Amino acid sequence: MLVVFAGTRWPGLMWPNFSAAYALAFCAGLYFPPRMAWFLPLGTLAVTDLLLNLFYGYWPQWYQLSNYLGYACLIGLGCWMRQKDHWTKLVGGGVVGAFLFYLLTNTIAWFLNPFDNEGYTRDITGWLLALTQGTDGFPPTWMFLRNTLLSGGLFTGLFVAAAKWAEAAEDKEEETEEKAIEPVTDVEDAEPEEITV
Repeated sequence: MLVVFAGTRWPGLMWPNFSAAYALAFCAGLYFPPRMAWFLPLGTLAVTDLLLNLFYGYWPQWYQLSNYLGYACLIGLGCWMRQKDHWTKLVGGGVVGAFLFYLLTNTIAWFLNPFDNEGYTRDITGWLLALTQGTDGFPPTWMFLRNTLLSGGLFTGLFVAAAKWAEAAEDKEEETEEKAIEPVTDVEDAEPEEITV
């Protein structure tokens, strides 16, 4: 999961907001032990952000803090769900988590950015415009939403399918091992044969 995630952060490789980060955070909460669920994805994000800043000049911005808050919400959602849930429910959770990430981070950006010169107001109309139209010079934010939902669903589906497949393979292997060491239970087989002369 971490390799796929790191690859999707490579500049220019994917469409804007098309990333495995949403699925990584959600699935970390779902499958990793509690401490690792928080430290591994957030630590990986921090390391890749530092590398991007170092090699590509993406200097830290205030909005990165809202991203980390969004990823923390995705991890929490993953912790709240159960591994045994059906594949479709887990993928749906990943998509919902990606939507919540988009909603949270864009709402924070709308609230903190100085949009006065772009005509956005601090009311519901300005918020809806910010969620659909976005900032001048960038693609419309509805495109970011589309890419967020597509990648959230795709990568969550892949990660969950891999985990379910591995779990089924382990169960089958354990079942085979149990059959191989199963004790004899048939009474006739357990008694010694009588010798007749």
